[in-house]
Amino acid sequence: MAGLNVKPIFLLSTIIFGLWVLHASAELQRFEHPSKTDGSLSFLVVGDWGRRGAYNQSEVAFQMGKVGEKLDIDFVISTGDNFYDNGLTDQHDTAFEESFTNIYTAKSLQKQWYSILGNHDYRGDALAQLSPVLRQIDNRWLCLRSFIVDSELVEILFVDTSPFVEEYFSDPGEHRYDWRDILPRESYVNKLLKDVELVLKESTAKWKIVVGHHAIRSVGHHGDTLELMKLLLPILQENNVDFYMNGHDHCLEHIRDTQSPIQFLTSGAGSKAWKGDFKMGNKGGLIFFYDGQGFMSVQLTQTDANIEFYDVSGKVLHRLITSKQLHSSM
Repeated sequence: MAGLNVKPIFLLSTIIFGLWVLHASAELQRFEHPSKTDGSLSFLVVGDWGRRGAYNQSEVAFQMGKVGEKLDIDFVISTGDNFYDNGLTDQHDTAFEESFTNIYTAKSLQKQWYSILGNHDYRGDALAQLSPVLRQIDNRWLCLRSFIVDSELVEILFVDTSPFVEEYFSDPGEHRYDWRDILPRESYVNKLLKDVELVLKESTAKWKIVVGHHAIRSVGHHGDTLELMKLLLPILQENNVDFYMNGHDHCLEHIRDTQSPIQFLTSGAGSKAWKGDFKMGNKGGLIFFYDGQGFMSVQLTQTDANIEFYDVSGKVLHRLITSKQLHSSM
């Protein structure tokens, strides 16, 4: 049992699945998640899933369990929109167990889940998903706005992207967003960008991954997120980020940045998908696109990354293999 030292300081009484919280860099909480004894790391990535098992969520979860066992995964990443349609009503909303605990039941998925908020999560009680109360209900759950997972081999920086999107503030329509602790928006975003830049500049990890809910580049329903292209992408390009992973568009896709080595990887197909919704005019760098349900796996070593996209039946649809030594991908 050990205490947690972060900046600002929070004290938690337990360590979740061997998880240790270290001193936070750039005001963001940093969680240490050790690699395997051979130095490798593997995890699954899924987004846009929480529908009480509907829209093939349960089928995707079943295949995640099989792949998770095969790869002996270390944890799972959720790219947001964790609970539809409007997040959670409060800390005791039964949707948490009905869409998470009771769905991802495979033994291999009983690992730490690192989650961020999506725009649909902000339409409910956003603070409920961040609450330690949910971790008491299911100790796999860890959801924060922005934070760092550090295994030495890789640093994964989770970025709260919803506040970047101007439309949610200027033209929310019928939706009501929970912007507690966000306003004033400009100050929040500017501070977050500074934190992101500092974390990436200080990182000595072999691999650098940034996770956000919204796509920077996408040919799916929502397309590119212009605010992220303008504000976040230049920081990622300047700091040698390897992968940007996101959800939001209900599809699987792989787009190569045309100005840097960054690979844009969308895994937002955890339940409902948009069949045939493809933006024809936005195909620069597109390598793979699939608008059915599915998820993604990531395997990392000191020299290689092996990333695979799976459909609802567990079939591998696309594979990305990249080497740090060769600086090439296919």
